[in-house]
Amino acid sequence: MPYPESIRALIEKVEKTRPARVERKKRDQEFPALKLEERDPVLRNFHPDFIEGTRREIKIGPSKGYSISNEMVDLLEAKSRVNPDLVNLDKPDYETDVLVIGAGGAGTAAAILAAENGARVLIATKLRHGDANTMMAEGGIQAADKVGKDSPYFHYLDILGGGHFANDPELVYTMVSNAPDALRWLEGLGASFSKFEDGTMKTMHGGGTSRKRMHYAADITGAEIMRTIRDEARNHTDMIDVVEFCPAVEIVLDDAGRCAGAILYNLETGEYSFARASAVIIATGGSGRLHIQDFMTTNHYGATADGIVMAYRAGVPISFLHTVQYHPTGVVFPEQAEGILITEKFRGAGANVLNVHGEQFVYEREPRDVEAACIIRECSPKGRGNGVPTPTGKFGVWLDSPMIDMLKGEGTVLKEFPGKHILFRRFGIDISKEPMLIHPTLHYQNGGLDINSTCETNVPGLYAAGEVAGGIHGENRLMGNSLLDVIVFGRIAGAAAAAYSEATGEIGRPTLEHVRKYNEELKTAGVGADRIAPMLLPDYSNPEVREKQLSKDYFGTLS
Repeated sequence: MPYPESIRALIEKVEKTRPARVERKKRDQEFPALKLEERDPVLRNFHPDFIEGTRREIKIGPSKGYSISNEMVDLLEAKSRVNPDLVNLDKPDYETDVLVIGAGGAGTAAAILAAENGARVLIATKLRHGDANTMMAEGGIQAADKVGKDSPYFHYLDILGGGHFANDPELVYTMVSNAPDALRWLEGLGASFSKFEDGTMKTMHGGGTSRKRMHYAADITGAEIMRTIRDEARNHTDMIDVVEFCPAVEIVLDDAGRCAGAILYNLETGEYSFARASAVIIATGGSGRLHIQDFMTTNHYGATADGIVMAYRAGVPISFLHTVQYHPTGVVFPEQAEGILITEKFRGAGANVLNVHGEQFVYEREPRDVEAACIIRECSPKGRGNGVPTPTGKFGVWLDSPMIDMLKGEGTVLKEFPGKHILFRRFGIDISKEPMLIHPTLHYQNGGLDINSTCETNVPGLYAAGEVAGGIHGENRLMGNSLLDVIVFGRIAGAAAAAYSEATGEIGRPTLEHVRKYNEELKTAGVGADRIAPMLLPDYSNPEVREKQLSKDYFGTLS
């Protein structure tokens, strides 16, 4: 729906201040960024991570005592979907060298590299190949490939600063040093990045970056990367098989404690099957569909933290899951598009963030957690109370996209942001003429499974790559490093898993004894009796209907 008259009256305030703001931009006069000592009070008072009562300690498992979000603890303190006594592991339904769980950017890149290193690969994915957060990423991919202007050194420092210097230094070093080659690899496979007429790639700033190293494909960078690597994986028909609509629900170990495959669940038929493999790569992505603290989310439908649950039961510790990233700019109106990502690239291109009075209140390129906290402060009645009211009773702030055309020439918004231009036109809004209403939205799982620089977990033969892994981004991720993460570590995981598979040879007797022990641990701790996990898919049914669905939680469960 177009903006109603009540909102159009508020847009007039934005239009009134726009000419002066554009002139300041042209003179490089930016709204002052917060000093380091000014950031902490804003985060602690307004960022959702710091709200009292929203986290609790895990009572069982390898990271017992670690406080993370209540929603994530609910999943970890839950019984398995699978009764180990009912599963026949003597006759595998699939046999392969490397099993990749998840078919987004990390999983697909891993499959390609594993195949190129001589391994037979099976990709098992919950939905379709490519239905993942990678497909929905918009803004760009960071890589320090400009000789003389940038280097992995500056990229490394930016990532550490953005992550509050809590990152795993070895993982950061691995990512930045492999970034230029990852970009060349993508372009060599046919990824079409935005370029100048002379063929050089366009780059821009993102929040928290000291150099322009954000490479992009208009505002559909993730979709372009996913298209490219999915096509490449599908071309390896002799080495890579794909099973769609079959999420993994448990990791299988052998009697020596090594990874031996996984139990898959067919969403269509309800069948369970055993995929036997000498190496497994978990690339299941994030957890936005948990809707932590009831936030709307940018994440795809299947982002329910399945990989975290399975690996944790198998004995893999977790790290940095005490922090969650809320992207500063998600759609808050029209309500039909709530939560959809508005790429940071808009702010990098010059769009101001404004309150209900048409005033700037934050530097547009603060690190994401700081930017989000400042927007929440502006909207909150406990903060400044300067949010823009929406017809649905929520509050947001303006992202003044029309000033981009005024800064860079008419037609720039349409050319550089075609995806969002089309989205808003469906609702009768022209973002080259009218600003967007935005509010922070649940976006990224900062933490995940503990891995080393070759993507190994502490379980032999079990690897993890992409958003499911923790440590790379510390306590806050900067724009453009997620697409880089999935490619760099996906490739590393694929090559490492293939090498492990070749060196390992025969695996031992497969077992789900660790699942049986985990269920017993739950019982002893007195938690999780009424819950099962992985969730697999979110439940958006009517709460009144759910009250009468007495067996709903156990649908598709071997009990």
